[in-house]
Amino acid sequence: MKFNVRSRGDNNSNILTQKIKNYLQEFELEMDKSEPDIVISVGGDGTLLEAFHEYNNRLSETAFVGVHTGHLGFYADWKPEEVEKLVIHIAKTPYKIVEYPILEVIVRHHGDQEPERFMALNECTVKSMVGSLVMDIEIKGDLFETFRGDGLCISTPSGSTAYNKALGGAILHPSLSCLQLAEMASINNRVYRTVGSPLVLPQHHTCILKPKSDVDFQVTIDHRTLVQKKVKSIQCRVAEETVRFARFRPFPFWKRVKESFIAE
Repeated sequence: MKFNVRSRGDNNSNILTQKIKNYLQEFELEMDKSEPDIVISVGGDGTLLEAFHEYNNRLSETAFVGVHTGHLGFYADWKPEEVEKLVIHIAKTPYKIVEYPILEVIVRHHGDQEPERFMALNECTVKSMVGSLVMDIEIKGDLFETFRGDGLCISTPSGSTAYNKALGGAILHPSLSCLQLAEMASINNRVYRTVGSPLVLPQHHTCILKPKSDVDFQVTIDHRTLVQKKVKSIQCRVAEETVRFARFRPFPFWKRVKESFIAE
């Protein structure tokens, strides 16, 4: 089996990363940064997001597992003191693969520019660089509403506990194949009206955002921020690809939610 270990870059994470590399090589596993079968992320959820984007061209071949060196995360669920147990699992135990849906975002432009395709593990957000965001929202090819407000957040189920939750969106179990559209400070009065509630769209429904004016947009794909010009449309749907996590023990999602947001 080929592996790679990705560190957050702080001293504790770097020390733990080197320890994991040494352990795995002692078990005669091969380190391969280009085509790993498994990627161990050491740091936090942000580190695993970076690993996901580094290897999003081989999602069907690479599985991820996270070790947290800070606060307990939704992706980084192994503790530093459990590293030896994790290494033995990786080296000796056939692991279970759990697949979760991810988000496909296609940005189309006016003119000759080729469409740009992105994949997000957590979410995509759209904001106007000038004034309020004004966009038509189409669902399955039909106009649903014209949104006016600060912005829009389109999240995956596994990303529903991140920015989406802060916007009042629902927490969805990551096994559900869907996406969620949440509003940021929508304008609602006698002239302008939006539904005002988050929308959960199933896998076979496509959401398309169409600008009402020719302005530049700030689009985020997880931790990456992009400026998009001459935007014709932004298409969001559940991707055909999935993210694959290596599971060596049960993953108590609702327990994790409770520990993160409720329990002291």
